[in-house]
Amino acid sequence: MATSIFFFVLLFTTVLSRTTPDEASRTKTLDITSSIQKILNPFSVKTFNSFKQEENTVSSSSLLSFQLHSRVAVRGTSHKDYNSLTLARLQRDSTRVKSLQTKVDLVVQGIGKSDLKPMESEFQAEKIEGPIISGTSQGSGEYFSRIGVGHPPSQVYMVLDTGSDVNWIQCAPCADCYQQADPIFEPAASSSYSPLNCNTQQCKSLDVSECRNNTCLYEVSYGDGSYTVGDFVTESITFGGSSSVEKVAIGCGHNNEGLFVGAAGLLGLGGGKLSFPSQINATSFSYCLVDRDSDSTSTLEFNGKTSPDAVTAPLVRNSKLDTFYYLDLTGISVAGNAISVSPLAFKVSDNGDGGVIVDSGTAVTRLQTDVYNTLRDEFVKGTRHLTSTNGVALFDTCYNLKSMKSVEVPTVSFRFSNGKELPLPAKNYLIPVDSSGTFCFAFAPTSSSLSIIGNVQQQGTRVSFDLANSLIGFSPNKC
Repeated sequence: MATSIFFFVLLFTTVLSRTTPDEASRTKTLDITSSIQKILNPFSVKTFNSFKQEENTVSSSSLLSFQLHSRVAVRGTSHKDYNSLTLARLQRDSTRVKSLQTKVDLVVQGIGKSDLKPMESEFQAEKIEGPIISGTSQGSGEYFSRIGVGHPPSQVYMVLDTGSDVNWIQCAPCADCYQQADPIFEPAASSSYSPLNCNTQQCKSLDVSECRNNTCLYEVSYGDGSYTVGDFVTESITFGGSSSVEKVAIGCGHNNEGLFVGAAGLLGLGGGKLSFPSQINATSFSYCLVDRDSDSTSTLEFNGKTSPDAVTAPLVRNSKLDTFYYLDLTGISVAGNAISVSPLAFKVSDNGDGGVIVDSGTAVTRLQTDVYNTLRDEFVKGTRHLTSTNGVALFDTCYNLKSMKSVEVPTVSFRFSNGKELPLPAKNYLIPVDSSGTFCFAFAPTSSSLSIIGNVQQQGTRVSFDLANSLIGFSPNKC
């Protein structure tokens, strides 16, 4: 009898030790008090702050490293309350997503480079029509780096964008330039400035270009009506005030339209031939996106190693569209249980449609409507103990948590084809939308077949793009 009891106790203890960690992984704790305190930060920064005089420092993990700042840290906000700030962010985000979807649609419809309309030879801005919306559709200006351009280097803010390839900066003389934080770049003051001729591979790689006196002209237009037009040149790009890369092809824009939040231009981090990583032959790059409401900084690094504790997933390329970085996502789980989705929901089709991209410029993760509905319904089942409230903008699942200090919510995890799983922190999928305690489930449906992992879900995580080994790594708390 004693022996039987002993084995029963041993069996019970063994089962308990195996199930307890799993049970613990089914939920995440959301710190309500901390989240609400953080959203007060944007209103303490009113103008461009002291980062304007900063010089980059060389990171210990990579010789090629830029400082990385959130939009709030650089610009502050003119909004009077957090709700209006949230609505403005979501409006920019919707424009951004529409533009990315349009890129894919053009590929699926078979519209290639040769089908694009050439630019007006006299830089006639009035010929390019469309509404001008705060922020850009390609890189809405949520994260910035301080970069040196030219010799001697002029320090400027650049928008970071994994969904774009062409790098560009506003240049004098300006036929039409928007307001930026730093002085307009003066090509005549740089000894490394060199125009590209029309026969160069860089010029031929542009989607829209024109030749004038054997000088290459470029145009990049965005889905919200913003655009940049000018000379396509090579310049020196400086890291850390000392390390530099020579002869990087960039657009020198003399005619630029749109409100780019004071940035001098855009640094394209996409997978195309003209992107910055491609031009410097980077084997990898990584970034850590700090909290969007924080004034802290992180780094954008090139040629560093992925952290040993990173959760890695296969990096998939679209043969029809080389700009985007596709993630081999196979499923999503809620509280440890995989939701039911079609095996094709996350796959890139032969015609270039579908798939899941990791994007620095999109804020809220977008999923196909059927997938989103299933995910949301499973999450709602696990949050019946919370008080629901009306939806906000594109968020249809929101809660009134004003009387609570912390809550337990179901864990949401991404599952990859290599069998690995990435559990998200609760603050990366249940976010405040006002200062009154309203929190919303930060995913949204899309009618497009393209799914997007947005920067809300990436915050606080170092995202590594191992280009040499076709892997994307996620390292929590490595900012």
